[in-house]
Amino acid sequence: MTTNSTTNTSNLSLKLLIDSKNKKVLFAEASKEVVDFLFTLLQLPLATVIKLLTKEAVVGCLGNLYSSVENLNHVYWQPNLSKDLILNPTILINAPAISGLLPSSAAISHSQITPKLYRCSNNSFGWGSNYHHCSSSSVTSAYNSICDSCGSGRMTREVNSTATAASNDSNNGFVKEVITYMIMDNLLIQPMSTISGITMLNQFNVKDVGVLKETVVQLGMKEGLKLLKASIESQMVLTTVFLA
Repeated sequence: MTTNSTTNTSNLSLKLLIDSKNKKVLFAEASKEVVDFLFTLLQLPLATVIKLLTKEAVVGCLGNLYSSVENLNHVYWQPNLSKDLILNPTILINAPAISGLLPSSAAISHSQITPKLYRCSNNSFGWGSNYHHCSSSSVTSAYNSICDSCGSGRMTREVNSTATAASNDSNNGFVKEVITYMIMDNLLIQPMSTISGITMLNQFNVKDVGVLKETVVQLGMKEGLKLLKASIESQMVLTTVFLA
């Protein structure tokens, strides 16, 4: 697969804790952006995964299904339907920082998602002492939900979300960036803490800390594709990608 059409602008990194005796990654310390990327893999349609990995590298018969669509003569397709609906489904990646980890040739739109936002519509009803006005500036993406401020209004007034989205660039993606995350070799992910690190060492029955080694690895497009492939095939994803 050719990925020259996309410039790898990602500079993400992972700090791996390695058991040098058993040549295994115990876990990795990762930023929000790395976790966002791994969660993005769950959004990928099967056809996109097949195209990213090439048909020959896909586990099972999915590659054959993809080839069947490619090779089936157009006369057998419903009129006005394109094979691209299956072969090149388009998704949105809502975190620009991770857009350099997957090639644009996979028909992925590396753009920021701007959701519709709504505010309370309860600003002009009732008469005299029964008149109510909700002055809350809170917004939500849940249309017609009850206003948390006044308790009676409905969140139905659409607001311009451009400014709101622009002022919250740091909140793009899926998870918050206020903490570091722990990624296990099998891609189980949880917030990182001293206690969780010690717990993991006990779980792996590490008696000699001298065998432990820390190393920082870079995460670019090549590694991103390897992580995608290994996540389908292995329970030792980090070890497969970074120590193989």
